[in-house]
This record gives sequence, C-alpha cells and structure tokens, in this order.
Amino acid sequence: MRISSLTLLLGLLVLTGCDSEPPANPRLHIFYYGWYANEETDGELAHWNHRIMGRNEAPGYPGHGDIGANFYPELGEYSSNDPEILEKHLKMMRRAGTGVIVASWWGPDSFEDRQLPALLDGAARHGLQVAFHLEPFAGRNAETTREALRYLIGRYGAHPACARWEGLPIVYVYDSYLTPFQEWARLLQPNGEITIRNTEWDAVMIGLWVKRDERQFFVESGFDGFYTYFAADGFTYGSTAANWLGLAQYARDHKLLIVPCVGPGYLDTRIRPWNAATTRDREAGAYFDRMFAAAVATEAPMIGVTSFNEWHEGTQIEPAVPKQFEGYSYQDYTPLAPDAYLQKTSEWSAKYQEIYPIDSNP
Repeated sequence: MRISSLTLLLGLLVLTGCDSEPPANPRLHIFYYGWYANEETDGELAHWNHRIMGRNEAPGYPGHGDIGANFYPELGEYSSNDPEILEKHLKMMRRAGTGVIVASWWGPDSFEDRQLPALLDGAARHGLQVAFHLEPFAGRNAETTREALRYLIGRYGAHPACARWEGLPIVYVYDSYLTPFQEWARLLQPNGEITIRNTEWDAVMIGLWVKRDERQFFVESGFDGFYTYFAADGFTYGSTAANWLGLAQYARDHKLLIVPCVGPGYLDTRIRPWNAATTRDREAGAYFDRMFAAAVATEAPMIGVTSFNEWHEGTQIEPAVPKQFEGYSYQDYTPLAPDAYLQKTSEWSAKYQEIYPIDSNP
C-alpha cells in the first residue's frame, strides 16, 4: 500500500480500545533510558536530580519532587533497576504496539549496561526485542566502537531478545556524524583495516543523519542505514519531517535503511533554560499524529519513537501526571489522559502494519 496523502492517512486512523494488547511490531522501535536511580533501590538518586546544563554555577535539581524535567512521571521518581517498574514499563511498551526497545548504552559496566540483563530477560517474557543505542562514551572511535561491539554481541548477542535485522544484531550510533566517515570506514567497510564485516561481531549499524549534506558520509562510511532521532521537527535537517520522503528515496537508491523518528513534542527548559526555541508543543496529540503520518508515508522499513522515557527532554510517551512542587507546576497531557500516548502509538502501529504486516518481518 502506498500512502499518497498525510491528510488521508490521518483521516483513516481508526481508534481502538484501550484494554486490548496489540501485537508487538518488530518494525516499530522505541528509545528507552534505563538510567534512573533512587535511594530505595540503588542507594542514591540518578537523573531525577540534574544540573542545569550550560550553567555550571547553578545548583540544578535535587529530586524528591523537584526533578530535572518539565513533566512528572505517573510512577514517581523510580529506579530503572526496580523489577516492578521494569515490568510495568515492558507492559506499557507492549501495549503501545512497539516491538523493539532501543536501549541507551554508555559502555561496559556502566549503569545502563548493568541494567541490560534484566531488560533483555523481561523483553523475552513479553515478546519484545532489544537493540543497542551506542551513546558517545568517552574516547569513542573506530577501535573503541569495535571493542564495544565485541563486548555487546559477545555478551548479549545470543540472547533470544536481541533484536536482529536479516540475522544481524541492530546497533544505533548516536552522534555518529562527530566522527569522520574515513574513521568509520575502517570499521564498517568490508575492506576496512579493522572491519567487523563478515566477522562474528558484524551488526546492522545505523548512524544519525543530522546535517543536510550527509550523503557522502553514509555512502563512504559503511553504515547500513540512518535514523533521525530528534523529536523536534525542524531541529535538524534529518529530523525535519518535510525532508523524509526525499531521504527515503535516497535510502532506497543506495540500499540503505532509513528509520524516521517521531515524537510527541519537545520540552527541556528545566535543564536547558536557554533552549526555548526548540520547544514543540504537544497540541493535545496532534503534533504526534503529524510526525507519525509523515513517517508512515515514507514506507520506511522501520520507524523509531523518541522516546519512551527521556523525561529531561520532554519526549516521553510514558504516562505523566499533574504535580506541583514549591510553586512549580509540572506539565501533563491534559486534555488527554496520562496514558494517551501509549494508545496513540498503538493506533499508529496498527496503521503501519497495513504497509508491513507482522508476518512480513525479516
């Protein structure tokens, strides 16, 4: 099925009931952050307390009701290591119709790495899969990325919940553009001096498309495809929905994967007070609908959702609730319900499956 009109696609969206659990869609990926900690589970707070970025002299947020986010989670200041929280998150992501959790990863033995075994085991129980999101950890280059892949695939690659595309693990590389394509070619081209191609560490490597002129980068680097990540439409060339049809055609012409990424909005002014220009209002769900419609219209083989729980940047679809703390009023999803974006994601997952049915997945 070819979608020729975003308006038509929006008009065709059929509302479904909230109680049913949709099938997990392996082509719908959702970015997940397992970096939250609290005293009850971890002995300390992490990420709920947050500095004000770019203002080193500012005290930031201590947590305990005063968190580094413009929204407040329905589940409170949870720990990503709390088994009950993880179970609730997995059920939410399954309810949303997503199929692949793209887990933020900052290196071996990082907080996020230590959370991965539980995430993988839980994903397997719920019929979900896990891909890896390589963050720009200290010293990341071709050599250290190769070592990271050896670690990740060696330790987790055989897990039944490890997400694969055409038989290979899926790895997203955030801020890939900061490393020259010549450096990536050493690792990702078949004739590169430290290539992973046709080795046991091979993977489907997906880089981040940011600037307008990234074409040479993705042809010469050896990446298998690209994603757009950012939930703020227009923030970068890649994250501008109006450019996605052209990017999708480029991907098809060069046998690359494209993963357009959609988000419900963007709001990070608690941790970046100077960044109001990047704010994107949720418009009671209309913003999310437009981004999803644009992504589905590309007929991309995968779509990303930014994000499940990046609370600092206000891109989460995890339920949020009204809250006041010492005169500050957190935003919420009013007039929508706290779980409205889980339901919206499920609806769009169903529409996306009209193009790529579940049984068509590789």
